[in-house]
Amino acid sequence: MVAAPPPDDGVDTGRPHPARVYDYFLGGSHHLPVDAEFGARIVALDPTAPYGARHNRWFMQRATRHLAGPAGMRQFLDVGSGIPTEPNLHRIAQGIAPEARVVYVDHDPIVRVHAAGLLDGTAAGATAFVAADARDPELILERAAEVLDFTRPVALSLIALTHFLDDDQGEGGGAHAVVARLTAALAPGSHLVLSQLAGDEDTAWVGEAVDRYTTSGSTLVPRSRAATERFFDGFTLLDPGLVQPPDWRPELGVGEVRDGTRVPLYAGVGRTA
Repeated sequence: MVAAPPPDDGVDTGRPHPARVYDYFLGGSHHLPVDAEFGARIVALDPTAPYGARHNRWFMQRATRHLAGPAGMRQFLDVGSGIPTEPNLHRIAQGIAPEARVVYVDHDPIVRVHAAGLLDGTAAGATAFVAADARDPELILERAAEVLDFTRPVALSLIALTHFLDDDQGEGGGAHAVVARLTAALAPGSHLVLSQLAGDEDTAWVGEAVDRYTTSGSTLVPRSRAATERFFDGFTLLDPGLVQPPDWRPELGVGEVRDGTRVPLYAGVGRTA
């Protein structure tokens, strides 16, 4: 098991952080009062937010079952992994293929504090955590290469990450440039798993949510179907294509709850030639 040493910065208790707000939506316990307060305000705008967060997580689990199973993937890179929840990606992947190698990446201090909870994989495989910002793909690839062999296929997981990246991030480029740099490093036969907040759904609350995230110091960028499909340039989308999270291969679900509520996210899995 490998863990990169965390930076010296501490936890900012004065403002909410998306990873901790997401933990609040999931009913977790690794968030601060400021995150719970902010999350409650978002739920007041959109009461289905916790339902959507759960289905976003379930999408990741179903995608991992497919990738570690029929797709035969044995290497996984999860960027923006968030605070550990059960089952984590490596538990699913290594439960199917004990030799699977998994690298988690996140930059939030609280995620780093709880990173030890991510590092309990199988002896036959590998489970590692890298402290890095998604907007620094070169560092991510450098650190991940200590565990993963990028000459062989890798499953890159970007779950609910890209809508926290601007379209213009300065010298490193925007969200599409970041994703393009990460995917450019992947060998043929690799996969991209991605979910993104929809910007063309008929959801009046989205604009207000964007304003609230901006005011809190965070980025939130809803994107259209076309803009989301651009992340998959160079990939062939697997059936059923780009859909709402509950609609991606629901037959792979375990213990999920569905009531037909719309989830304003796009979700898909693509494969390189």
